[in-house]
Amino acid sequence: MKTLLKQLFLIFLSGSLLIACSKSEDTSQKKKLDPLEVVITPEIQKQIKTDVVSYQDISDTLLIPGRLETQNRKLAKIGSPITGRISDLYASLGDVVKKGQVLARVNSIELTQTQLTLIKSNQLIGLKTKAVERAKLLFEADVISKAEMLRVENELDAVKADYRASRDQLIVLGMSEKAVEKIEISGQINSFGDVISRFDGIIISRSINVGQIVNPQDTLFQVADLTKLWAVALIPEQQSTFIQKDEIVTIEIPALDNKKIEAKIIFEDSIVDPQTRTVMVRAELDNSNLLLKPDMLTSMHISSKKTSKIAIPISSVVRENDRNHVFVQNTPQTFRLREVELGIKDGKLITVLSGIAQGETIVTDGAFHLNSERKKKELE
Repeated sequence: MKTLLKQLFLIFLSGSLLIACSKSEDTSQKKKLDPLEVVITPEIQKQIKTDVVSYQDISDTLLIPGRLETQNRKLAKIGSPITGRISDLYASLGDVVKKGQVLARVNSIELTQTQLTLIKSNQLIGLKTKAVERAKLLFEADVISKAEMLRVENELDAVKADYRASRDQLIVLGMSEKAVEKIEISGQINSFGDVISRFDGIIISRSINVGQIVNPQDTLFQVADLTKLWAVALIPEQQSTFIQKDEIVTIEIPALDNKKIEAKIIFEDSIVDPQTRTVMVRAELDNSNLLLKPDMLTSMHISSKKTSKIAIPISSVVRENDRNHVFVQNTPQTFRLREVELGIKDGKLITVLSGIAQGETIVTDGAFHLNSERKKKELE
């Protein structure tokens, strides 16, 4: 009887050991089949780098919408200095023009009358000068009174005043000194006045046609030097302390495939706009190749003050199923893929909002290669 009980106990014990071994093997197998974990080999060890998660000084980037503008000092609104009719046009929209180049010609009665006044005044000066000389001789001979002599001199002064006024008016009406002198010498009237460009640039606006009546207050052309433009943005007053004059910012141009250009802030407004609660800033952009155009939309990237936040290298992030992950070290030889929530970028760093904590060790370089190894093991 005792022998039978002993045999039964041994059988029970053997079965228990077999079950325990089976469970142990199942547990081991489950660990090996963890799809998010990867065991590194010496070869893989050489291809990755690790580092401890820590706090870093991170600068947030503000994205402020704006636009490109022509610089005010390099934009000229050109009109006709005289009232008249457009007789000829020599420039069209988009033409590149030089300083002093004739853009249009105006036929003006006003110019004709002023030139006629100049010619008459110039001729009268000669006559009145001779009259004064005769009056002085007659006064010395006691033929005329001093009052008569002074009257003749006053007439000369009046003619000289008319001459100077008409001459100055012709200069104001757009004639050059050389052209005025030519009229004085020849005595011939030229009723045509020129509309000229004030500096080198491109015609960005033309609002006249041949035969049109124009006045001095009309803007006939707008000529702009587009080799340098302004990127203008309105910074919310709460964030205006983030930017200062002479600071370097990045300007993004959506119309040019989001081309990014570095530029210097050259102006920061001294006041806050009471309507929009913003502060205007301008950055100057080089446009020698004329790719940029006024009124293009922009985005101005502005860096805020640095603050201490948990951050990791961007190279440590693995995209899996449209989510962000990193490899966190569990043991010296094993790493596990863990989902993380990321924040702002600053250069090669990116902040972590959740998923890992300070002090944990992660793969900072070679994460993509390690993820490929993990997927390869998963398929085996």
